[in-house]
Order: sequence, then C-alpha cells, then structure tokens
Amino acid sequence: MRFFLPLFAALALVPPVLSAGQLSGRRAPGFALPEVVTFNYHDLYDYRGKVVVLEFMRSDCPACNTFPKVVEKIRNQFGPKVAVLTIVMPPDNANTVGAFIATHRFKNPILFDMGQVAAVYMKVTPKNPTVSLPHIFLIDANGWIKNDFPHTAGTEAIFDGGEPLLKELEAMLTAAPKPAGKQPAAKK
Repeated sequence: MRFFLPLFAALALVPPVLSAGQLSGRRAPGFALPEVVTFNYHDLYDYRGKVVVLEFMRSDCPACNTFPKVVEKIRNQFGPKVAVLTIVMPPDNANTVGAFIATHRFKNPILFDMGQVAAVYMKVTPKNPTVSLPHIFLIDANGWIKNDFPHTAGTEAIFDGGEPLLKELEAMLTAAPKPAGKQPAAKK
C-alpha cells in the first residue's frame, strides 16, 4: 500500500495536458475553407504528413490575442513539420481579421467558417449546443485528432506561454509513425 500512495500522489500532479481531450481519438473531419484575406482555399487533406495545430478563435477574444506568440514559438521550434491553421466564424469578417493580422503580424492562414466545421469538430448537437472558443485540436500526420484543448483554467498555459503545447507537439513528432492503414477505433 505504501508504494501506491506515492504513485497516486505523482499521478495527481500530472498536468491535464497529458490526457487526451474528450473530442480526441477520432479521424479529423475534412474541410476546405477560404482564407479570410486572400480567399485561397485550404484543404485539411493537403496537410497529410504534417502535424496540424487547428485553432478555433475569435479576433476579439483575450485568450485568442495571446496565442499568436505561441504560434510564433511553434514556427520557430518546428518549422515546416507543424502546420498551424486558424479558423474564425461570424461575427468575425475580413475587417476584424485584417485588424487582428496587422496587430499581431500574424503569418499563418486564418480561414473563414460559417460554423459547420466548428460544429463537427466540437460535436455540436441539440443536447450539446456549445462551441467553446478558443479551442485547439492537435491532428497527427495521418489525420487523427490526438488531443484537443478548450480554453479553461486548466489549459491557460497552452494559450498563454505554450510550453505544454510545445511539449505535446514534440512528443507527437518523435513518436514512432503508425501505418496509415489501421487506426484506433473512434470514440463515440
């Protein structure tokens, strides 16, 4: 019993980032969305072979306004191995996103969704009508959602400094690649 007490205490100290989010463990829904400013389309399938950080945000959200610094850290640390795509929905528009890009000197694509992609990723139903913003999904090179992070008190470090997110990305990149054929069964 003495062995188990320190083990349980150690497990209690493990940050929540290490456990998969409730929207993880399934194939990432496909999409093709236009970039807000240039109207170039980005298809998630075009990013196969790379790890993708998919962020759902609003340009006027305080936590979303700290995340561009994290995106810059991702770009500096991982280069082209990790793609970062940001998705916005109404009431954001070309003007609000343009101001966001200018303020933060944001270099990654910001895509415009009318809500359908967000609804599929966040499993919106009449019983679960909530879209939590900001929300980050980590998609592996084979197109599977490995983790997701809504902005909560337990995930603030991901959105503010990004260190837990960088560690998670490093682990995804160093993990042995799995064959593209069979994947784990999707959660229901």
